[in-house]
Amino acid sequence: MFGLFKTEATPEQGFWKWFQKNETSLFSFETNQAVVFDRLGTEMKKVNESLTFEFGPVENGKREFVISADGIKAAFPAVEQLYVSAPKLNRWVFVKFRQRRAPMDIEYDGVKVKAADVYCTVEPDRGKAGITVFIKGYETDKHKTYGGIAFLILDQSLGEYDVETKVGFVEVKPFSAESALEKKPIKDVTKVFDDFWKYQESHN
Repeated sequence: MFGLFKTEATPEQGFWKWFQKNETSLFSFETNQAVVFDRLGTEMKKVNESLTFEFGPVENGKREFVISADGIKAAFPAVEQLYVSAPKLNRWVFVKFRQRRAPMDIEYDGVKVKAADVYCTVEPDRGKAGITVFIKGYETDKHKTYGGIAFLILDQSLGEYDVETKVGFVEVKPFSAESALEKKPIKDVTKVFDDFWKYQESHN
């Protein structure tokens, strides 16, 4: 009798079944990137509307597949659930959340910003790290766009998880704005941020 009843697959199981079925085209997505990314995005949103992804380069016959909440903290549990339900596949390394990496130039909403033109300060903010981002070429009438760029470059420097769990306010200003704190280039912000947290933790 029990064989008559089938357990309904979870959205996560459905996604990984689709992933395995399309593994070849996903691994070599460059041959048809627009179509592959569109289909992949559609399948991920069946699990959670906020989920997105990144691919790493092929190294030693393997490729990283990053499961991201796109910086939306409410979607973090969905990232965790999809990650823990991932199958073991020889050609893939599954990673949860966008990881730290060297800051790169960013183009967002028609605005280009060089990583070398971004500086930051870090200060206490109600138990977290408040970060002010100073950008050369900042334009007041495009504040929202520059705000998006600030979060993207902080994700690169600090990693998606730390930005959402350890960062308090993020304020964006022109590079010329005065600051009582020393402005540090974005390439140095990872160390400043980690040192800040070490100090905070040792004094609590």
